[in-house]
Amino acid sequence: MQLTKHVVVGCHEGQTGLMEISVSRFDLDHATGVLEESTPPCISLYQPTHRHLPETQQDPIRFRNLLRTLEETLLDQQPKDEVRALLEPFSALAEDHEFWNHNQDGLAVLASRGLFRVYRLQHTVPERVVVADGFLTKPLMRILQSADRYQVLGVNRKEVRLFEGGVDSLDEVELAPGVPRTITDALGDQLTEPYTNVRSGGHGTALHYGSGSKDEEVDIDAERFFRAVDRAVLEHHSKPSGLPLILAALPEHHHMFREVSRNPFLVAEGIDVHPGAMKSIDELRVRAWEVIEPHHRARMSALADEFGRARPKGLGGADADEVAAAIRDGRVSTLLLEADRELPGRVDTATGDVYRGVDGTGSDVLDDLADWARRMGGTVLVVPAGSMPTDTGMAAIYRY
Repeated sequence: MQLTKHVVVGCHEGQTGLMEISVSRFDLDHATGVLEESTPPCISLYQPTHRHLPETQQDPIRFRNLLRTLEETLLDQQPKDEVRALLEPFSALAEDHEFWNHNQDGLAVLASRGLFRVYRLQHTVPERVVVADGFLTKPLMRILQSADRYQVLGVNRKEVRLFEGGVDSLDEVELAPGVPRTITDALGDQLTEPYTNVRSGGHGTALHYGSGSKDEEVDIDAERFFRAVDRAVLEHHSKPSGLPLILAALPEHHHMFREVSRNPFLVAEGIDVHPGAMKSIDELRVRAWEVIEPHHRARMSALADEFGRARPKGLGGADADEVAAAIRDGRVSTLLLEADRELPGRVDTATGDVYRGVDGTGSDVLDDLADWARRMGGTVLVVPAGSMPTDTGMAAIYRY
């Protein structure tokens, strides 16, 4: 999922421009605490973007308009020289024409002194600029923790492709280092048949030369290749994301892959064609949602039932003060939050006190509760309003 990627923009002192671009994942940023170590002011900028012309031409213009709003806000709080330094990477990004040619549905930028993160989003977001003591991460976490997310693994005997998305969007994602792209990457000189003339091509493709050998030798190599792919995808993608994995492959490859797979996230149902044989990625998305939708519906129903059983026993809560106290005590196992719902205010994580109302920082009680619950070992899911078992915007299930 492209939400999980960021572009780090590095500029030399006194120079504006995109000097260095590296790719990482938002979930890993969050898990490693990179965003928590930031020094205020913490800037959170969100805007909708577009995938196709002519709409994409308006995206950098809207970004520059948001920068003017950001500059005005910062100048009310910070010295002019500091504002200039904070805005320098934003200006560099605004002028990177190549960047704006590859938009998705939304954009998020989180920045502070010494930190600059750009995330492409698979869901649209409202325009928003917030300058506060911490980052506004709920829009990102809403996507990251959305219960409809899944991954699709496309494999054949030669190559591997990975996709990530939800009900409305699906995008190909870059395989993590350590995941073999081709059979040659996985087996190298251990190939038992003449695959040595297969080399990686651009954009996850493979270029094939020479001829194959006996079917038995082909199957031996394919089995070893699938085993290596399964192990690497589990370690580098399934475990970090926790997402269900759909296999998209020819029927004969389904049997072979599942025979060697040890990935507990791999769902029993699959797609009986390799993604490369489909007309479009949207066709793949439709096929994938047909597989995942029953799992999603069953999961939402089970969570609602679990909360319904827990609450009368004092093992569930839907009030912000009660939920905050339970998080403080390490009791919250699962926290459900309503998508697109906000509760202005903040939570004091030292005491568990909830302060409601607009405080001028753009803080959100639900955002604070979600972040705190995750740090205390709880599972947080953002779900549609129709799947919420309460009308307060939250539903917590306690461990005890």
